[in-house]
Amino acid sequence: MWIVVLFAAITIFSVVFGLKLQKLYLLAMPFVALFVYMVIKIAMVPLPFWETVQLIFDLQ
Repeated sequence: MWIVVLFAAITIFSVVFGLKLQKLYLLAMPFVALFVYMVIKIAMVPLPFWETVQLIFDLQ
């Protein structure tokens, strides 16, 4: 539950300050945070990294 609150806070913070300061990189912050979270979760799987990525994309 705390991860949802964290991502919501990052999104609200980046939208408010991105529009207020007119900085494009602040609007990209939620996407970067989700990408980093995804990479960390993939790295936590006990298989080698590339095999894990192949396993994820081969699932149907």
